[in-house]
Amino acid sequence: MKIKKLSLAFAMACAFGAGGAQAATEIQWWHSMTGALGERVKVIADGFNASQSAYKVVPVYKGGYADSLTATIAAVRAGKAPDIVQVFEVGTATMMAGKKVIKPVYEVMAQAQEKFDPKSYMPAVTSYYSDTQGRMLSMPFNSSTPVFFYNKDAFKKAGLDPNKPPTTWDDVEVAANKVKDAGMACGFTSGWQSWVQLETMSAWHNQDFATEQNGFGGLDAKLVFNNQLIVRHIAKLSSWVKTGLFTYAGRSNQPEAKFYGGDCAMLTSSSAAYANIKRNAKFEFGVSQLPYYADVKGAPQNSIIGGASLWVMAGKKPDEYKGIAKFFTYMSKPEIQAEWHQLTGYVPITKAAYELTKKQGFYEKNPGTDVAIQQLLLRNPTKSSKGIRLGNFVQIRGIIDEELEAVWAQKKGPKQALDDAVARGNAELRKFERANKGAR
Repeated sequence: MKIKKLSLAFAMACAFGAGGAQAATEIQWWHSMTGALGERVKVIADGFNASQSAYKVVPVYKGGYADSLTATIAAVRAGKAPDIVQVFEVGTATMMAGKKVIKPVYEVMAQAQEKFDPKSYMPAVTSYYSDTQGRMLSMPFNSSTPVFFYNKDAFKKAGLDPNKPPTTWDDVEVAANKVKDAGMACGFTSGWQSWVQLETMSAWHNQDFATEQNGFGGLDAKLVFNNQLIVRHIAKLSSWVKTGLFTYAGRSNQPEAKFYGGDCAMLTSSSAAYANIKRNAKFEFGVSQLPYYADVKGAPQNSIIGGASLWVMAGKKPDEYKGIAKFFTYMSKPEIQAEWHQLTGYVPITKAAYELTKKQGFYEKNPGTDVAIQQLLLRNPTKSSKGIRLGNFVQIRGIIDEELEAVWAQKKGPKQALDDAVARGNAELRKFERANKGAR
């Protein structure tokens, strides 16, 4: 009997830990990363979990960015919000307006007494996620910017210099014609058409996308992207659709498969496409700066960030916040950020990670992988090029996508479609303004 009691006690000690040790505090992290990116998210979480035993970060895929934001809003209303949620940059204004449902990162880090210096992060990234006092509201995570990818093998076959990618949109047209003549099914395609061809196109040429400093200056901003530059650009792409130079293949990252599958010779999309392109492409490819219109004064200016940041939700226990703060400290380490940057194509969120990557010789071994950073730092951002922070931007992007699709289908002219997108988008801005007066 004594032996049985001793065995039972020993078994309980093994199961629950000597001295009644508590189970690790679980931190639920909702994200939208798939494929190679989803695998890297798991690696980061597993690395943190293995580095200590008090906390366990559990990454949960919640669908694409828009789906995840919708799920988060529903979870907040039901009182079942996750601890951390990844929200794309166009959801920033929505998250900022929900002051009672989020806990600012600067507060989380200060209360946990974790070492935290906002100046150690890339200014082009942190400024987007900070309030007017420069305090970081969310933790930058996967920050990217649009870049230009091209198939070097296709360029060689078409008699083009594979080491001289197009620099202007006229150059792209010349290259597209040559690769088409050489047998390529498609000259050019683009992912994330609103972000790349309207939002970044505006900043890259130092043009306003909206008034009030693209929304940073107030809720009464109005869309103004139906200007001469953007009408001209969409008209050019529309003419390319007719001649087969431009192939539209979807609103988000679907067109990337057209590039790495070998159908299209050129692609504009997120710098984060690098991971999947490198994994899937059966040809040599290059990465270059975005094309621009040489006759627009001051172009190119600087590109703007996309991607997402991590928001901490309100109403959690002190121990959970302490774990979140420690996780943010872990993921901001130079070696963690450098690896994330090098394997995904997202820009490093800290200066130390950028310097470490340079020191390791990564950019020399992988030409083009620093293009995204060079574009973001090309010139000091202006009021027209520091980014876009508008309410109901998810809905506005949907409207832009619809109107552009009407252009590609030859159902609307470029000017009419852009005028309609501005009118419909401004109606969404007014809805947001009425609902959130006094929120900022």
